[in-house]
Amino acid sequence: MNLNHLYYFRTLAKEEHYTKTAEQLSITQPSLSHAISCLEKELGVKLFEKQGRNAKLTKYGALFLRYVEQSLEMLDEGKRILMEASGTKGGFIDIGYIYTLGSHFIPEIMNQYMKEKGKNNIHFSFGQGTTKQVITELKEGKYDFIFSSYIKGEEELVLITPKNHILSNCDSIDLSKTTEYDYIAYSKNSGLRTVIDQLFVKIKNHPKIAYEGEEDSSVAGLVAAGFGIAIVPKIPLLETMDVCVIPISAPEIKRYIYLVTKKNKYLAPVVKDFIDFVKKNHAIA
Repeated sequence: MNLNHLYYFRTLAKEEHYTKTAEQLSITQPSLSHAISCLEKELGVKLFEKQGRNAKLTKYGALFLRYVEQSLEMLDEGKRILMEASGTKGGFIDIGYIYTLGSHFIPEIMNQYMKEKGKNNIHFSFGQGTTKQVITELKEGKYDFIFSSYIKGEEELVLITPKNHILSNCDSIDLSKTTEYDYIAYSKNSGLRTVIDQLFVKIKNHPKIAYEGEEDSSVAGLVAAGFGIAIVPKIPLLETMDVCVIPISAPEIKRYIYLVTKKNKYLAPVVKDFIDFVKKNHAIA
């Protein structure tokens, strides 16, 4: 069984589209089709079925995918361990994080780490998404660790409004005074949604949700366009947008973010060193 074919199979299972998969793998579509055909011939079952332009896993393909993912994860981990043990390459650190942290927390912590440790031939890769997405990808082996809701080391939440909104001139705001206005909320996949919903539980009143956004820029963009108000983290991005930022005076707000690792997953020495650095300097749980 060709190892490359297994990588192609896993990617196609995720993308569900031959053309997009071939582009991602930097191979031709006929080469991809041939690889999948070879796998199907060897296994004696159909792994995919076409639905329009998409390629959907059959029940046999879905079953096979579980074992392919486990096998490739072990092979990738073994390759990394060998490279580290042989000293032929520096360390690799794969980090996932929620959208909120991309504008300031991640760059700041990277700068601090590199100043203290130096580059030392360390290679970083990053991915971002909602809390649900990055936790799922951590379980799948994509990351060594993730930063997800909630962080220990609080992050200020603020109310943002359009420039011409009736609340825009407030110096601070009690959320109980805002529930009559349309809100832009984070999607239910976002860890922030739960945090913000709990604020309205505290005041025993919930606003009307007019629209939902996936991450900070989309939520703030809808507010700037006049579709409603929103509660968001106080991040530098807001300074570049046509919104008013108002501190929240009540109820009391606490938001936490955690550094999360996969249980029993091997962590390379360079990864452990980075985690220790974060815990030492940022009081991460």
